Amino acid sequence: MSEPESPKPGKGFIESVRDISRNPEPQRVGQRWGFGAFLLVEAVFILSAVFITAVARQFGVSLVNSVTFVLIGSIVPTVLAAAVAIVITYVRGNGPKIDLRFSMTKEDVVVGLKLGILGLVLTYAAATVWAKVVGEENATSAVGDLLTGANLPIAAAITMFLYVSLIGPVCEEIIYRGLLWGAVERQGWSRWAAFALTTVIFAIGHFEPLRTSLLLVIAIPIGIARLVTRRLGASIVAHVMNNFLPGLTLLLVSVGVM
Repeated sequence: MSEPESPKPGKGFIESVRDISRNPEPQRVGQRWGFGAFLLVEAVFILSAVFITAVARQFGVSLVNSVTFVLIGSIVPTVLAAAVAIVITYVRGNGPKIDLRFSMTKEDVVVGLKLGILGLVLTYAAATVWAKVVGEENATSAVGDLLTGANLPIAAAITMFLYVSLIGPVCEEIIYRGLLWGAVERQGWSRWAAFALTTVIFAIGHFEPLRTSLLLVIAIPIGIARLVTRRLGASIVAHVMNNFLPGLTLLLVSVGVM
């Protein structure tokens, strides 16, 4: 099975959007996985997080006070879930390059950077409004709450920075705009439907009800990058761009600079 033809180089953004309706995604030949695969991956994520928390409690360890469990509890569930997603594409499909559209071109980098910058602007504006609505004391993420006052060693803080700004975005794109997007398209639904559904589930899937509306705003430019290029590379770049400043802030907070 060949990869879908991407919009021709040199097209403007508006023309790329028009191309979405004129050239729907081709049928996913050889892909024998769908929504069940996504549900399995989500189950792996949730159960691994629960297991790590239970182990920590068994040893009487607080996630906030243990550097090891801060790192393991934050990183392992997401990485494990993404790894399972990739394994599924090999076992039940054509591999991640074809099934997840997991490739990176120069166009993907350019589009991802542009939409990533737009995402930063939108995120800042939305976060400012959101913080006023929910209150400054509630305007933090789950990871931010975990690291506040953790006083991590520099090596652990850098590891967390790399996770938030790079590893996490790659893994989340594999799960949502790779696996879930592919499951939607396998049903014969449009790319617009895939964009809408993955955007909503991405926001809900962080299991932070207070931040769901903010996460919806954050997810839109990332999803658009996947939509117009038809590849995961662009959405990965946009996601990394969007997470870089928050990741840097967490790094400075966790080492006590801020």
